[in-house]
Amino acid sequence: MPRSPAGSVPVLVLPSPFAPETDTLLLLEPPECDREAVLRQILAGSYDKPFVIDDGTTRSLHFSLSLIQSTMSLKDPFALALDYTQAMMSFLLFVPKPRQILMLGLGGGSLAKFCHRHVGSARITVVEIDPRVIALSDEFELPPDDDRLQVLEGDGADGVRRSRDWEARPDVIMMDAFDRHGLADSVSSRGFYQDVCDALTGKGLMVANLAGEKADREDHLAMIAEVFDDRLMMISLSDGNDIVLAFRSPGFTPRWREVASQARALRVRTGLDFPKFVERLERSRRLACW
Repeated sequence: MPRSPAGSVPVLVLPSPFAPETDTLLLLEPPECDREAVLRQILAGSYDKPFVIDDGTTRSLHFSLSLIQSTMSLKDPFALALDYTQAMMSFLLFVPKPRQILMLGLGGGSLAKFCHRHVGSARITVVEIDPRVIALSDEFELPPDDDRLQVLEGDGADGVRRSRDWEARPDVIMMDAFDRHGLADSVSSRGFYQDVCDALTGKGLMVANLAGEKADREDHLAMIAEVFDDRLMMISLSDGNDIVLAFRSPGFTPRWREVASQARALRVRTGLDFPKFVERLERSRRLACW
């Protein structure tokens, strides 16, 4: 289902009850709602809708107070504010000019916006299961759908299966599919990763954000390694996120000198520290730490 027209869902703005007092909350609630009850639910962790906290400098999408799903700099809305989103862009080291990017999970739209601006070769399709997340996309300045960007409501696993019938299959599949409980159930199986591998073009890759409990991350990593026959690289971040790149081609062999040259050019073009990504990816490939 395509994205709803802008303005179709009202957003309620409230002063934040948390410190600092200058923060504001953006909620998908009608003006006549019981505001005190909503705030109590947020404080208790029982509020079941995504919400936004704006501190005047950043705007963050939350599923709970303790879980930040996405962050946007109000000064530079198209920048990647979180380390894990920056690391996910390391796919450009190996597929510098993708024609098709399939994203599983929208969040605050950081990756979609960045790719829309910096990866001009690609058509970007985002599949997001929660219509309430999509309803907040205007708050994160996501561009409207056009001939290069489309946001669809649906399950990411179904989106992967449907992409096998596209006229041009995905060169890159980006998985950042979380709900308030962690990685979504529909992407938590070996069968899902097999569908991802089958959907990719011959030289395509998946880049996945694995976060949450260590045991869950290790389970996903093991499934990815099995399906992609250990053609993996990984960047482990200090915040507990593991960014995994998995390559479909059985003959995949990185040429690190060429990759390093590509990294320097990408740093100039995007401002991201791609040479640092190369160092971490090469080390993980050498150590085969999965």
